[in-house]
Amino acid sequence: MARTRSMPNRTTSVLKRSAPLPLYHQVAEIFRQRIADGEWRQGEKLPSLDALIAELGVARVTVREAIKLLRNDGLLKPERGRGTVVTAGIKARKPLQVETAIADLLDLYRNDEPEVAAIEDCPKRLNVKVDQGQLADSYYYLKRAHNREGLRYCIISLYISQTTFEKAERDFRTKLALPVLFALPDVRIERAWQRVMIEKCDAENALELGYPLGDPIARIKRYLVDSTGELIYFADVRYRGDCIHFEMDLKV
Repeated sequence: MARTRSMPNRTTSVLKRSAPLPLYHQVAEIFRQRIADGEWRQGEKLPSLDALIAELGVARVTVREAIKLLRNDGLLKPERGRGTVVTAGIKARKPLQVETAIADLLDLYRNDEPEVAAIEDCPKRLNVKVDQGQLADSYYYLKRAHNREGLRYCIISLYISQTTFEKAERDFRTKLALPVLFALPDVRIERAWQRVMIEKCDAENALELGYPLGDPIARIKRYLVDSTGELIYFADVRYRGDCIHFEMDLKV
């Protein structure tokens, strides 16, 4: 008699038991995505604990801890006599387009609210390799967050050459840095470029962005070189993955 081979559960197969991200965090993100996709709608009751355990192939405590995370985020709540209920959908956010022109980049940040109290604010050595141009003798470092519609969506580690920073020190500290830089009458940007990487959110960024540990984030390194060939601006920016998208024309 031929043996039938059972196929692995699709949901179970995406769980990585050897991953550094705890299993209950992974389960919580599966649940979060079901709410975001509308599979679990506001006001609806979740499947029973036993059903979720059977589907996921995890321990009861794992499912309970995952549900607790989403309860803390205001997405789920227990109701007497009903079980766990979806209390809120995940608000759709207008994604930010990663721009490739300076004018468009300035427009991108136009409606942002930089947090005036910088996370860090001090002179700091910059250690990066510059393909074209050379490093300045010294830099001033600002680490700050940007908010849009009440959401902290990116963390910027910003290095401005000391001489450039001193031209508009107050404005650099209290306003968006790029518009301030381009408004300086005696500064001419000769070349600008950026590199985009997709990474996993580490513990520090998870805390600063209020974003799940291990979820994807976009990391952009941005370089501006002036007419003397000096790197006067370097930004290392980390965006929440749910707040950014890429759109580009393909050459034919």
